[in-house]
Amino acid sequence: MTQSSDIAFTPAVKAIQARRSPRPAYTRVEAAGGWETRVTPALATFLAEQESVVLATASIEGQPYAQHRGGPKGFIRVLDDKTLAFADFRGNREYITQGNLAENPKAHIIAIDYGRRKRVKIWGRAQVIEDDADLVARLLPQDYRAKAEQAIVFAVETWCVNCPSHIPQMLPAEPVAAAMAELESRIRHLEAENAALRGR
Repeated sequence: MTQSSDIAFTPAVKAIQARRSPRPAYTRVEAAGGWETRVTPALATFLAEQESVVLATASIEGQPYAQHRGGPKGFIRVLDDKTLAFADFRGNREYITQGNLAENPKAHIIAIDYGRRKRVKIWGRAQVIEDDADLVARLLPQDYRAKAEQAIVFAVETWCVNCPSHIPQMLPAEPVAAAMAELESRIRHLEAENAALRGR
């Protein structure tokens, strides 16, 4: 690779970009040195707000697999400016992600903030750490009732922010429910006040 963005913009991709749209936006990215290669404060802040990401891996034969990983806000931790990590909670026990990473460490994370319609894509290499209880304990979110079997450590190679096109705007249920409860309480108060005024 000559640019960090070459991790995604392979010669085949660049040929299609040139044929379909002739690449001005992408050449500007390359002229600026490609995509970010370290975890910036902005990326750290964005990840700290996420409760759900998709982790993609592939087998040694190239068979892709994408799996949801989730937890409370802050479940993805920044260990340093090149490393992310999170506790891997017990799930369906298929271990496809772990098997893929045992053969092929290349991995990808996509995180989407549906409320703000923002999407971040992160390329890197991941490994499963099974025998480090201290690391797993450090990564386990406080007061989260889940069994952490191991840790996944993700070495960041590059990342970028995507445009918001076609990302549906969706809001988390809890703040919406709280806002609705507050409105309903206010409506009941106003109805009671209105009824009292009518009674006079």
